Amino acid sequence: MNVTVNGQAQHFRTVSFDAKNNRVQLIEQRLLPHQFKIISTKDFHETARAITDMVVRGAGAIGATAAYGLAQGALAFRGADRKRFAARLSAIYRTLAEARPTAVDPVNALNDVRAAMKAGKTVAEQQSLALAAAEEFANEDVQHCTAIGQHGAKLIRSGMNVLTHCNAGWLAFVDYGSATAPLYTAQEQGQKFHVYCDETRPRSQGATLTAWELAQQNIPHHIIADNAAGHFMQRGEIDLIIVGSDRVLGRTGEVANKIGTYTKAVLAARHKIPFYVAIPLSTIDWNLRRGFDIPIEERHESEVLGAWGVAQSSKAFGKRNGRRQYIQVANPTSKARNPGFDVTPAELVTGIITPLGIFKPDELWSKRPELGFKRAQEKFMRS
Repeated sequence: MNVTVNGQAQHFRTVSFDAKNNRVQLIEQRLLPHQFKIISTKDFHETARAITDMVVRGAGAIGATAAYGLAQGALAFRGADRKRFAARLSAIYRTLAEARPTAVDPVNALNDVRAAMKAGKTVAEQQSLALAAAEEFANEDVQHCTAIGQHGAKLIRSGMNVLTHCNAGWLAFVDYGSATAPLYTAQEQGQKFHVYCDETRPRSQGATLTAWELAQQNIPHHIIADNAAGHFMQRGEIDLIIVGSDRVLGRTGEVANKIGTYTKAVLAARHKIPFYVAIPLSTIDWNLRRGFDIPIEERHESEVLGAWGVAQSSKAFGKRNGRRQYIQVANPTSKARNPGFDVTPAELVTGIITPLGIFKPDELWSKRPELGFKRAQEKFMRS
């Protein structure tokens, strides 16, 4: 997407690779919306930490980051011993796969890269194939998101109020986004609509990231407190809900997404509001059999007990001094629980917007041949 930096619009991808210096380049999302900065990770350990620490976040973006991280680690290997190289590769794979457990995209991306590397007869050939496969995953992510936009835009009509939760925008993918893709395509088609952005506590990715994206695209929007969504639904002010997902079970249609998604789905069902989930094919998990088996990441309690922001000048309120700092909000002697995700049952989901069209959750398994099941299984078995 285009970002206005120093008064000029420039195109950026959320994740890219500097082949000359063997570094993964990432938009530092923790600084947004107050500062736009590109960082480079020097090795796969730093790349994994960037995923864990949420320098980069979002299903497709961390998938591409993991793929590039595996290629980065492979390219850093010196020597021609294939056994030593394979052992090193396994260690790199584990480090990146464990960086964040709930999303399935990183594992799918890592499996794609490892499967492609099997064709190499030498270490050098496998290193080259690793980078090519990582680039292919990133490019395919963009293609999938573009197609999601084309299919999902059919749901949006002028005059609508659309609710989003968390950030499943271009910042969460390599480009264009999943839940936001229909919005961007509808805007290109001339539709006039309004978006409500759930703030999405505790990290507030809706308030900081989705709102920033929509502002960059000049899409009318308001940020609302998470607990206000039901109020607006009750009064008929929300017509459509589109969210993303970090893992959708192909067997059941259950959806794992940012904490609070399940709540919105329950409210949507109560008020008969269509509830859609937008995903690339890499987000489908064809192996797990029930939502309760999805590993739910429990993050540090500090995210709930306080918040990060940019300090205001004490002399002139409203003028930022540019320092990002953490503010304790909750009672200092209290503890907190902080699950990062929840699981929404299939019966609460109106449809799954994919690059190949919109499907009912219970159609995924019957449509698995065209949705990439065979390809995913073959790569899983070879990896």
